[in-house]
Amino acid sequence: MKILDKYILKTFLVPFLATFLIVLFVLVMQLLWQTFESIAGKGISITFILKFLYYTSLSIIPQALPIAVLLSSIMALGSLGENYEFAAAKSAGISLQRLVRPLIFLTLFLSGINFIFLNNIFPYAILKQQNLYYNIKKKKPALALIPGSFNSDLPNYQIKFDEKYGEEKNLLKNVLIYDLSSRKGNQKVITAERGKIISEEGSRYMTFILYDGFYYEDHTKTTRSRVKKEKMPASQATFKEYEFNIDISDLVGDGSLDEERFKNNFKMLRINQLTDTIPILKTDYNDMLMSRSKSISSISQSKLLYKYADSLKHENIDTISTLENFHLKEQISILNGARTKINSAVTNVKNNVKSVKWKRKTLNFFDSEYYGRIALSFSCLILFFIGAPLGSIIRKGGFGLPMILAIAIYVIYFFGNTMGKNLAEESSISSLLGSWISAMVMIPFGIFLTRRATKDKGIFNVDNILLPLKKIFQKFTPKKDF
Repeated sequence: MKILDKYILKTFLVPFLATFLIVLFVLVMQLLWQTFESIAGKGISITFILKFLYYTSLSIIPQALPIAVLLSSIMALGSLGENYEFAAAKSAGISLQRLVRPLIFLTLFLSGINFIFLNNIFPYAILKQQNLYYNIKKKKPALALIPGSFNSDLPNYQIKFDEKYGEEKNLLKNVLIYDLSSRKGNQKVITAERGKIISEEGSRYMTFILYDGFYYEDHTKTTRSRVKKEKMPASQATFKEYEFNIDISDLVGDGSLDEERFKNNFKMLRINQLTDTIPILKTDYNDMLMSRSKSISSISQSKLLYKYADSLKHENIDTISTLENFHLKEQISILNGARTKINSAVTNVKNNVKSVKWKRKTLNFFDSEYYGRIALSFSCLILFFIGAPLGSIIRKGGFGLPMILAIAIYVIYFFGNTMGKNLAEESSISSLLGSWISAMVMIPFGIFLTRRATKDKGIFNVDNILLPLKKIFQKFTPKKDF
């Protein structure tokens, strides 16, 4: 390896290692801050907290690597330009392409490392992190309840409250509870001004003690008509104190924090597993659509519409107003039958639209994850071809201006990637397009910057704008006589 290549690599690797560790630390702390409330104060040993941070760090590395490549390339090439080392290299007949050639090979290597990491270590880290987080959060389920929204983590109950307070965060204010244990809907409702949760570690029950509340239970059977439902009895009462237990044995299990409860999430699968799973999901989705379409066709009896191909050839049949060919009673019967079939078809569609949408969205999750990992692997290379020419143009090293530019560029890249992913998950665009939409925006920008840097020009040539304007003003400015 030539001395110049070693020097260029050293100039890049020193800021790369520093920026990678800084970015990784910031991203991990950001995620830890979001989950701190769920894991703090639960008597978890420092060993399991460090283990959680370790798995979190492994899952964040694929995101931190492209940011580090972008920032370090701007810093390294900016430092070379600031110290006039670019000018010295060009005077020696060394082009910009030759100068950054070792960095291109290094970035290709980092992209390969990122792909291997995303395919092997990332799914394992997500598997361990998500299961560990879930087990920690459920170790004291009372602390897992979130104020201001309905909590459905507890089996057979929907719980909502305005505020959680007290030293142990087990006191509730303005409590609303839907008891769904009867499997008949929201027939049992409990409200209270105050509440208290008692949950001992290792116990299979969580005790709720409610104060100054109201109890209502509807004894209606779900199979009865609306008229009969209105005649069925209901019980209601007010209370000063009401106590009941919720079985949480399915949540706490045997108390093991290392227990793996979830294994089939799309983020926990390798690319080859995603490749095997996606065709199965597509087949299930297509079979579901076919089943729903056959059901609607059967309800509307659409095949009977063209049962007789020559049924309209009779001269006495009015093809413009078909109903006029029938008597009034027959017309009413035909219209009522048509309305009944249409209503049945519409009801069938409404009842199945949520399940169809969720099936499609689940398939989109797997598709987006498959293409997203490949796109994220190439993000190191894409962002390098933006950072390297940008650094040679601005000719400024250090953490100041390069940091601002790197943040601005990555925000645009991240926003495009998030927007494309969300659109793909909602089936607005294909998963392939959604995963590569950021690259489609950044690649032309990288080509533009590379051409400007190769020609030793700025990002924008201000003279091309100012000179025409100056000539226009000179035409309208009167010349002075000397």
